[in-house]
Amino acid sequence: MQLQSFAAGKWHSGGRDGVALRDATTGAVIAHSSADGLDYRAMLEYARRVGGPNLRQLTFHQRAALIKALAKNLSEHKDEFYDLSYATGATKSDSWIDIDGGIATMFVYGSKGTRELPDSRVYVDGNLEVLSKTGGFVGQHIYVPLEGAAVHINAFNFPVWGMLEKFAPAFLAGVPSIVKPATATSYLTEKVVRHIVDSGILPEGSIQLICGGVGDLFDHLDCQDVVSFTGSASTAQKLRQHPTIIANSVRFTAETDSLNSSVLGPDAVAGTPELDLFVREVVREMTAKAGQKCTAIRKAIVPKAQVAGVLDALKTALGKVTVGDPRQEKVKMGPLASLGQRREVREQVAKLQREAEIVFGETSFSDVDAEKGAFISPTLLLCRDTASARDIHSVEAFGPVCTVVPYDTVDSAVMLARRGGGSLAGSVFTADDAVAAQLVLGMSTFHGRILVVNRDCAKESTGHGSPLPHLVHGGPGRAGGGEELGGIRGVLHYMQRAAVQGTPGVIAAVTGRWVKGARQLDPGVHPFRKPFGALRIGDSFNSGEREVTIADIEKFAELSGDKFYAHMDEAAAKRNPLFGGRVAHGYFLVSAAAGLFVDPPYGPVLANYGLDNLRFTKPVKPGDRIKVRLTCKEKTLRADKGFGEVRWDTEVTNQNGESVASYDVLTMVSEKSIPDA
Repeated sequence: MQLQSFAAGKWHSGGRDGVALRDATTGAVIAHSSADGLDYRAMLEYARRVGGPNLRQLTFHQRAALIKALAKNLSEHKDEFYDLSYATGATKSDSWIDIDGGIATMFVYGSKGTRELPDSRVYVDGNLEVLSKTGGFVGQHIYVPLEGAAVHINAFNFPVWGMLEKFAPAFLAGVPSIVKPATATSYLTEKVVRHIVDSGILPEGSIQLICGGVGDLFDHLDCQDVVSFTGSASTAQKLRQHPTIIANSVRFTAETDSLNSSVLGPDAVAGTPELDLFVREVVREMTAKAGQKCTAIRKAIVPKAQVAGVLDALKTALGKVTVGDPRQEKVKMGPLASLGQRREVREQVAKLQREAEIVFGETSFSDVDAEKGAFISPTLLLCRDTASARDIHSVEAFGPVCTVVPYDTVDSAVMLARRGGGSLAGSVFTADDAVAAQLVLGMSTFHGRILVVNRDCAKESTGHGSPLPHLVHGGPGRAGGGEELGGIRGVLHYMQRAAVQGTPGVIAAVTGRWVKGARQLDPGVHPFRKPFGALRIGDSFNSGEREVTIADIEKFAELSGDKFYAHMDEAAAKRNPLFGGRVAHGYFLVSAAAGLFVDPPYGPVLANYGLDNLRFTKPVKPGDRIKVRLTCKEKTLRADKGFGEVRWDTEVTNQNGESVASYDVLTMVSEKSIPDA
């Protein structure tokens, strides 16, 4: 098979003398890869000229819908991906992490884009900043899509997830991707990209693929482009120092080498669930993907008193792991991705042996030629002299290798974990919440993510080595100093934040969201009589007044059961420095306000589903008169449901025009007009 790149909307074949890619189990050549003849400058221009404009004309919700549709399409073809994934050395469960994990990430971003982003092309960041005494001059932070390309350089260990976890947030942001998979397993990435292209779901220019080297791609980057890199720290450093990256301040995020630790709490002694869970997790992290995970546990940090028992348990469990052809059902660990990778791991283990002894490392391989395939035994080491050790904190054997590191005190365990110089993931196994807090707070500055496991959450825990689309994936220092995923945070990496200053009307026009001080529009009828499509941002209703009485307060207290002294006891309320006398319940004001602005008859408003940002800003006393201003602030259409969500800016004022309460009312409004009965 001759791999092809997908550039400027066409498939491109490189030379036949490209790199030979081999089956990790048999050593047989399964593909050749070459990017000879690719015009990298043209790829970037195509992304900027075609892909970017096509994506930016869509709203966040439209892009989210396409992500969901693509995820569903890939799910229907994943058996084909599994068949090819075996050639990478992955078992079926390994492929599940890579293939199903990648598709699941797409589904999550599709859902989050719909739920957490507006049906708009602009993302509003934070609250309006009032910059003048009268409120006529204000500021607002916004995010808009960058107008370049997202260049994604991925590692060999996750040829599907590695691509999709970067692609999904970039696409949702409105930025087209140029994907460069690691050559060794690029045949699987190419197969997935072919399905993406053939599906016809994405707008033209959304994705391009490089099978081979990056050539002079970096020479043509500018400030609107983003580079997201996963791989070795040395390669990341080289790319970061590229003259174009520096000269144009090109955004560069990296996820690199990481020496990750798992700490067994001092309370987790023999017979406790936490010790058993720790052993199981270390073994799983050593053998899943043959230890070829950037989040895998490299240091098992164990109380000195528990070392002997933990070693026995680990050796027993590792002895039950069948290593061989990943296509066989009984095999629990396949080979490394390549013979070159095996050579690298063996060299790194030799370095670790300068400070640690191998306590487990002999495994027979099941029904395979161990020399033709990239097979290696799970290898467990023990470091006895932790005071002088250096290599165990700096050398990463990117395979099924872990070192047991004893500790004396919880503080010393923290320091041993921190000596990795920055890690993607750490984990803690303890039933003592105080110990967990001490470890988490001590480790957090050097870790991107920390998992705490005990008997109560173990069944639902996603595991030490599982990056989740909801949470940030990245880490400081040696781990690359970058950040991916993290829900909508991952989308914002591909957008530019700008501060906009002007009148409230200008801010409303820019954001598509009404803000206080912008023009209120006369809807002609009560806005609750207007279907979703007829409602305009700024349509407002101003109510009449209602006097708040002692009888109102006492009836509400009786009905609600809220008889707090400030509402019911004049003498006690006078002692309160905030009130100086009886006041109305805040929730009575919200209820009374609804009575002032609600249009009762059956109509387009289907339901009120909540309030946001409720604040009581000034007490209301008996005899005060209140009124309400209700303004259509923001609209989000749920086209597949027949209704939209409407956010109403609501302010309750007293007879002096002073604000006493403010909040957003959230309603569902039908797309269709509702005829009068």
